[in-house]
Amino acid sequence: MVLGLLTITSIPTVTGVAQGVSEQRRQNQQKVDAKRMEKFCMDVVCEEGKDEHNLSGKRVVLKDEKAYLDDPSPSHRSLKPSHTAQAFYISYPETEETKAHPRGLGLVSTVSDDPPMLNWLYADKDTHEVKYGNRTQSIAHVVGPWDWADEETTVTLEKKDMFVAVEEEDGKWAVYFDRDEDWCERVLAERGLDGKRVVDIRIRRKMLEQVGGSAG
Repeated sequence: MVLGLLTITSIPTVTGVAQGVSEQRRQNQQKVDAKRMEKFCMDVVCEEGKDEHNLSGKRVVLKDEKAYLDDPSPSHRSLKPSHTAQAFYISYPETEETKAHPRGLGLVSTVSDDPPMLNWLYADKDTHEVKYGNRTQSIAHVVGPWDWADEETTVTLEKKDMFVAVEEEDGKWAVYFDRDEDWCERVLAERGLDGKRVVDIRIRRKMLEQVGGSAG
């Protein structure tokens, strides 16, 4: 009888603890979600001693539905006009056909200031170019999961930070996702771009407050 009473009287306490744990988890998740939605620019670093093309410090910019590398300062860019990618993480909205295999976090970026517009960043499933577009344009491609690594600094896709810059034209470096881990050799050859310079890069998050609140 005593055991039964103890069990019964402990129920409110246990329930209260469970509710408290659940609430704390909800608050923690809200903090994580809010943190992931903070906007950042994407700057490039190269391995020390392997930056003969001076790509370290370049910034991801958007032009003609593709991602390129250029100077952080718009006034010093060779690609004009171009838009500084200002990105944040958010769950990718799946359709009825794709929700059985959700891709997790997507990466959204501003693509225009006037009018203000947002698009999804993705890797083309055939060419591995990093591009941007709406859901219709992106959904068939590698839209996620995007994430961060190295204490929330390094941008990853499919849990890998395998990105390369390809000099498609003289001084014009495009961003590719090295999905096959072959320096994009196969996909470049298929497009007649074999022989182009390819450089390993890491894409680092740089929060907007670190660049004065506006990337230009």
